[in-house]
Amino acid sequence: MLKLGLIGKGISRSQSARLHVLLGRMCGMDVTYDYLDSDQIADFDLIRQLTKCAQTGYAGVNVTHPYKTSARKLITPRKRLPEALGSVNTVVFREDGWRGDNTDFVGFMRGYRQQFGDAKPGTVLQLGAGGVGLATAFGLRGLGADKILIHDKDAARGEELVATLVAADAAAEFVGEADLADAVRSADGLINCTPVGMNQYPGCPFDTGLFGGQKWAFDAVYTPVQTAFLTSAAKSGIEVMTGFELFFFQGIEAFEVFSGAEIDADAARTEYFNAYPEALTG
Repeated sequence: MLKLGLIGKGISRSQSARLHVLLGRMCGMDVTYDYLDSDQIADFDLIRQLTKCAQTGYAGVNVTHPYKTSARKLITPRKRLPEALGSVNTVVFREDGWRGDNTDFVGFMRGYRQQFGDAKPGTVLQLGAGGVGLATAFGLRGLGADKILIHDKDAARGEELVATLVAADAAAEFVGEADLADAVRSADGLINCTPVGMNQYPGCPFDTGLFGGQKWAFDAVYTPVQTAFLTSAAKSGIEVMTGFELFFFQGIEAFEVFSGAEIDADAARTEYFNAYPEALTG
């Protein structure tokens, strides 16, 4: 039995359980995956919850909003986690301590390479500097982006991410509202790491009138999979990568960390879509 879970706030719509249970079945493992929602736990405390999980047989847990940064302070990072990447979404319980990883970071890079091969990201404009934006920005760094342009409506948060990237030797700049249109036009890649486009927040975060000439686009939103942003980008001749790719590859990476198994991603993708065909459309 491999006992796993997800710690977060308002996580009832998460699809993580069905992915991890399916990956376990592929490996001949009996997997349970619990949702540990702070909205449903009285007097929730992250350290206390993690300790309880460690003491009650969990092999590990995923951690999502708003606890990724706090969790990073409580664990020993795995070697592949960049020192400056100050959040984790995967915690593994070992006898010699808790180990942490950010599989959003590596999952984004795997998804990018799956979709776009060895093509370099070039100059990339990213909207959103929150938790997933931190991970994708470091993914861009890992992929060798020429320049990472960050825009966030909370300028202080955007500038903080830029400072973190610059300290990690990445070429990064904050883009204010006045310069946003020029940044969209000049970018090779466009990334949405805001909630705009989700079923509960419909719309497109970019001015689609500025599309044309960009090479690729990625939307971290995966409910729905086909967002207004990606639909408009594809119509403008831009290659697109859906948020499902991030969800899928970060999940595989996390399961491999939890279980020690090695997953055949192509086989897992086929199994997942056979089991959940609605995932193709969200």
